[in-house]
Amino acid sequence: MPLTSFAAEAFGVVTICLVAILILIGLMCIAYLFYFRSRIRSQGFVQLNYFSGPWIIRIIFILFSIWWGLGEIIRLTLLRRALHLKWKETICKCYIVSNMGFAEPCLFLTLVFLLRAPLQRLETGIMSRKWNLRTSGYILLYCLPMFVLQIFVILVGPWLDKNRASGKKLPHYFTSTASASSVTGGNDIALCTYPLLSTILLGLFAIILTSYLFWLGSRILKLVINKGLQKRVYTLLLSVSCFLPLRVLFLGLSVLSGPEQFMFEAFVFLAFLVLVCCSGLCMCILVYLPVADCLALGNLQDLEARRFNDDHNDTMSLIANQSHLEDNVEENARSSPGRFSDASTKRGSISFRTLEKGVTSTGPYVELSLFSPSRSATPPGSPPLLGWPMRSPAQVIGP
Repeated sequence: MPLTSFAAEAFGVVTICLVAILILIGLMCIAYLFYFRSRIRSQGFVQLNYFSGPWIIRIIFILFSIWWGLGEIIRLTLLRRALHLKWKETICKCYIVSNMGFAEPCLFLTLVFLLRAPLQRLETGIMSRKWNLRTSGYILLYCLPMFVLQIFVILVGPWLDKNRASGKKLPHYFTSTASASSVTGGNDIALCTYPLLSTILLGLFAIILTSYLFWLGSRILKLVINKGLQKRVYTLLLSVSCFLPLRVLFLGLSVLSGPEQFMFEAFVFLAFLVLVCCSGLCMCILVYLPVADCLALGNLQDLEARRFNDDHNDTMSLIANQSHLEDNVEENARSSPGRFSDASTKRGSISFRTLEKGVTSTGPYVELSLFSPSRSATPPGSPPLLGWPMRSPAQVIGP
């Protein structure tokens, strides 16, 4: 079914909007990371350095997501029509190598290293200053085979098309990266396609990565005791294990129809949609939520320190009031010694008592001690101290 101009523009506009949202979320997460780092350094939250250790790898994960999103925008036909650009086939080849050979593998490899970080030792893991640099090198190293294989497919593809007369014919969609536009009627505008060999390579990478993620997730879930963190790990594993194979499936189905066909654009858009959702979800789980949890923990520490300062100030004020009260008691005792003899038997405490006329309270009492060095200041055998009855006299009198 031919693709109408309205459908083409609709797919393009939605793609640009989703990429813009992804970039905006990524930039906000990067700013959030820098704010978290400055908060740790300014307020001295040394205990939270463990959670801010992989901050560079988190930023690299966001940058790979942005790189991939920009590549998807460059592929769009809408952008070329709006800017009157004429892409050559070389641009489509660079897009395949950049996105399917570099950005996507590096994106998921970075996710694996972020999940693997808590399983490493503290000395050689994320608490090490060289961990971020070493992990970045490992990501590029493990991505190198996929990058080389995609370049091989792009370079060998034209040679295979030229040697179809040798008897071993290979369908063109196995190696074709672009096709000419039928709307303009010229060969100067190339419409990017997805070679089936490149999609097969991406599928093999997805199988290996998904298998390793399941094994890694089982180890992490044995260590996690928080139900909230368990839900995050389950969500992350399910999203990657579902979205990545779906992207490979939709890209493989795109070869059933050519560019400027509705089925082709629909499958390509669905492949883009599942990966952009996966990237946004992983960005929130691996970058935003850990930083938000750490900042909430820092706020609790601030509240605890503020509460400690308030308690300290209250204690100091009570001590000052008690010393002032003791001075008044001593002055009154000098003027009438017999009246305040009971009050001087237990220094540093104030007891309240409520009695009705002709009623003697023998029930338990509450003593409001302000500053007393000992709970057993009353010598043994002495009469009980007067206090604040916990029950009313009517309840004390009875059978």
